Amino acid sequence: MNSRQMDLAHTVALGSIDDGDRHEVQELLDNEDPALRTEFTEEVGNTREALSILATASATTPPQALRARLLAAIAAEQPPVAS
Repeated sequence: MNSRQMDLAHTVALGSIDDGDRHEVQELLDNEDPALRTEFTEEVGNTREALSILATASATTPPQALRARLLAAIAAEQPPVAS
């Protein structure tokens, strides 16, 4: 897999793919090389797994005050204001 295809795999894993890249990914997946398709699909999966592990490892409980502000904003049907 070349560096562009690797970048596309990471973009897919992040869920931040645009229409132009989506077309390029579809062409890659429609490619007749099953090894390339498999490598691409595995890279997407590995990247998603790494992102999940990172998110879990760095997750923190938000401050109670933030929860209260969000619930109050939801109740008032107004967007919360950053402080």
